[in-house]
Amino acid sequence: MQHKISTRILTITMVSLSVLFMFVSCKKKNDPVQVPGTITAIVSNSPDFTFLKAAVVKAGLAATLDGKSPFTVFAPTNDAFMASGITMATINQLSPDALKGVLLYHTVSGKAMAKDLPSGPNANIGTVSGKDVFVTKNDKGVFVNGVTVTKADIMATNGVIHAISRVLMPPAGNIVETASANPDFTFLVAAVVRASQGNTNVASVLSGAGPFTLFAPTNDAFKAAGFATMDAINNADPNTLTTILTYHVIEGRVFSSDLTNAAMPKTVNGGTVTINLTNGATVKGNSNTTASKITSTDLVTTNGVIHTIDQVLLP
Repeated sequence: MQHKISTRILTITMVSLSVLFMFVSCKKKNDPVQVPGTITAIVSNSPDFTFLKAAVVKAGLAATLDGKSPFTVFAPTNDAFMASGITMATINQLSPDALKGVLLYHTVSGKAMAKDLPSGPNANIGTVSGKDVFVTKNDKGVFVNGVTVTKADIMATNGVIHAISRVLMPPAGNIVETASANPDFTFLVAAVVRASQGNTNVASVLSGAGPFTLFAPTNDAFKAAGFATMDAINNADPNTLTTILTYHVIEGRVFSSDLTNAAMPKTVNGGTVTINLTNGATVKGNSNTTASKITSTDLVTTNGVIHTIDQVLLP
């Protein structure tokens, strides 16, 4: 009797295990396979990329980024667009060609995972737009034109996406041309023009191959430094202005991601400035009583990069 009961229990157990095995096997077989979509599909379906989706659609690039050719896209999130001062209204106002130029500056042919990106610092990578971006990998992370990669290696069937914290703006000209187009730098440009009438053609230097990094004082910074009007700049000694202006220039392309606390980089003037990152980024001239705040960073030019500051640096 005991033997019959044991045999029955064993039979029931074996049948139950068989049914469970078949159920699990069927579930695995019928479960949908999770396959990543194309770059366009990922951007279209992600709540983090609604601004980017609108820009891609208006620029007419949805089909391109949905195709087979592999691409690497440095993709600004919604927060990145807003941090760059670009709203949905801005996107709607821009022409398709303008948006296309900006978006292609975020796009590289081929698939490059984060580990495949060059370490740099500031290694140039050609984009589909024909203009270079500059990549740095260090212990702080991965950066493109000084902008942080917030999430790397979002896999797509036709490439890879790296989410970034700001929109990358393609360079529109060299340092002088870029400053000339910015209404916050009219005093700076006037000072460059006046200085170029002296022994050194500062405009020619800053338009050269470089690369250079310019800490660019705003109009208000010049006014606070004693140049209250444009006439004050135009009447200043050109060689004095040259000494001051070249003190704002560092050789090399130094993005915000390259700045280190307590660094004392040498300027074209020959003197040094002091960088401090303790409570926000600042730069101090040797004769300044207080440090200048770096109020905006990483304005890329064809021959370098511009950082905006709120004081004139004094050697």
